[in-house]
Amino acid sequence: MAPPARTPGQRRDDTLRRFERDEDAWVATAGDGGPHLVPLSFLWDGVTFVLATPSSSPTGRNLRESGRARLGIGPTRDVVMVEGAAEVIAEVTGDLGDAFAARTGFEPRGLDGYAYYRVRPERIQAWREANEIAGRDLMRDGRWLV
Repeated sequence: MAPPARTPGQRRDDTLRRFERDEDAWVATAGDGGPHLVPLSFLWDGVTFVLATPSSSPTGRNLRESGRARLGIGPTRDVVMVEGAAEVIAEVTGDLGDAFAARTGFEPRGLDGYAYYRVRPERIQAWREANEIAGRDLMRDGRWLV
C-alpha cells in the first residue's frame, strides 16, 4: 500500500534535500545522433546543477549544441525530474571546482578533455506513487509553484 501523498510543500522540501544529498543523476540529452542517457555526478549550488563530462562525448556535444537537458534524480518510486537550459561553464573557478570535487568525489580538472556544464531548472516534477502524480509540478517556467 502506498504511503499517503505528501503536500506540495513537503515535496518541495524533500526535493531540495535530495538535491543537496544525492550525488548522481541520469542525464538525458538529444542531438543529431539521437537521444543519449548517462549517469553523471552533480553539484547543486542552490540554483543550478553543475555537471562534468568529456566535451567530445555525445552528452557534452548535446549539452553544448542543444542547450537542453533532463535529469532524473532518485529511485523510480521517489523520483525528481528536472528539465532545464544547459550551458558550458567557460571558466571553472577554484571554488567551483573544489566544491564539485568535494561534493561528488570526482576531480575532472586534471583529466584531458573534460568540460563543466550548468543546468538551470525550468521545470521540476516530483512524485513517489500514483497518488502523487496529480500536482507533481513543483516548478514551471523557472518559478517555484510552491
